[in-house]
Amino acid sequence: MTKLRLAIVGAGPAGIYAADILLRTERAFDVSIDLFERLPAPYGLVRYGVAPDHPRIKGVVGALRGVLDRGDIRVFGNVEYGTDITLDDLKRHYHAVIFSTGAIRDADLDLPGITAEGSYGAADFVSWYDGHPDVPRTWTLDAQHVGMIGNGNVALDAARILAKHADDLLTTEIPANVYDVLKTSPVTDVHVFGRRGPAQVKFTPLELREIGELNDVDVVVYDEDFDYDEASREAIATNKQVKVIDRVLQKWRELPSANNAGGSASRRLHLHFWAKPLEVRTDDAGRVTSLVYERTTSDGAGGVIGTGEIREQPLGQLYRAVGYFGSPLPGIPFDERHGVIPNHEGQVLAEDSNDILPGVYATGWIKRGPVGLIGHTKSDASETVSHLVNDQGSWWQPEEPTEEAVTALLESRGVKWTDLDGWHRLDAHEVALGEAEQRERIKVVPRDEMIRISRAE
Repeated sequence: MTKLRLAIVGAGPAGIYAADILLRTERAFDVSIDLFERLPAPYGLVRYGVAPDHPRIKGVVGALRGVLDRGDIRVFGNVEYGTDITLDDLKRHYHAVIFSTGAIRDADLDLPGITAEGSYGAADFVSWYDGHPDVPRTWTLDAQHVGMIGNGNVALDAARILAKHADDLLTTEIPANVYDVLKTSPVTDVHVFGRRGPAQVKFTPLELREIGELNDVDVVVYDEDFDYDEASREAIATNKQVKVIDRVLQKWRELPSANNAGGSASRRLHLHFWAKPLEVRTDDAGRVTSLVYERTTSDGAGGVIGTGEIREQPLGQLYRAVGYFGSPLPGIPFDERHGVIPNHEGQVLAEDSNDILPGVYATGWIKRGPVGLIGHTKSDASETVSHLVNDQGSWWQPEEPTEEAVTALLESRGVKWTDLDGWHRLDAHEVALGEAEQRERIKVVPRDEMIRISRAE
């Protein structure tokens, strides 16, 4: 019986789901899966892209842990594809590879002044407050008024962290260096700007409700943003999620803080709809001083048109949360425009001919772009795995398909990889750190410390 030796590059939800689905799929061959991850710990954006005060969403870790703990998937953490292991190496040791490397960097925003000092991508901010080992330990928070461009979940998550009092995060796994910065934050007002109206937002009711539950933070909405047209009213009437969002926003219109009339909290989170950013203005030193935007209105078809009314909001810092973007991988075709690996239902396509590349597959955000929630990754992985199974005739023919050959290769290159037992050690260490302070866990941030603990060195 043929045995499929499969490499999966990326140990976030997309990669783990793909491995699990393949192992559960009816097939005429055995399977041996090695999961490679550039970070010392698994789970990808669940660990490094979800805000620390999101325990309900982070509950997905339990399901992912259950898959890995079955013991039928090998995990190689702290292994960089393209450096520690190459495409030629994979072809020598495996029949196929699935890339599930996600999208971790900020999408560009073509806006004058967007590169000014004090202007940041929200993805970088998220990586910092989630304790990503490859970003600086420090972050500058030195402004009272901060802006956030975007109306998706990442925008609301980052805005919530900026507005929230640091002590209210002490029940979470927030790293000590992050708490120290947030504790001294001078932020009093966070302004969130979206081009479209309340009935066209991209965030979910959960994220919206959470900003209304913040301690000593008033949510400020503006009556002028709720002059709904027929398309908006239709969306509210026919879409349950939009209806819930509208109900929450309408409730906030009745609060004393509405229209910036003056609430009792020491901090405010302002939601500005129908606001199209035009320019980031700066002072003589090149630092952000304000955001210039145009008031928009509905075009009747879900889009917007400008009204010609220009406004300016003074700001000391600005963040953009306009989407994530994928990164190219050595030896693999890449669509620079969309930030994905070109593919047909997960089968990777050659750049010059659009022919299917045998043995090379993609799943998750690197396959379809950074859209959808974590749960959507399962159906995405099923599609890719289905093609993998049916493509048996075009798999690679590896020279050394043994499991021992891969560990020997990494050892010969001096790669300090971490395995599943190592993750259990790191996990237990973080939980113990948290128990000492009556918290669920405290995340270890430095990469070298993660490796040392994982490898029991």
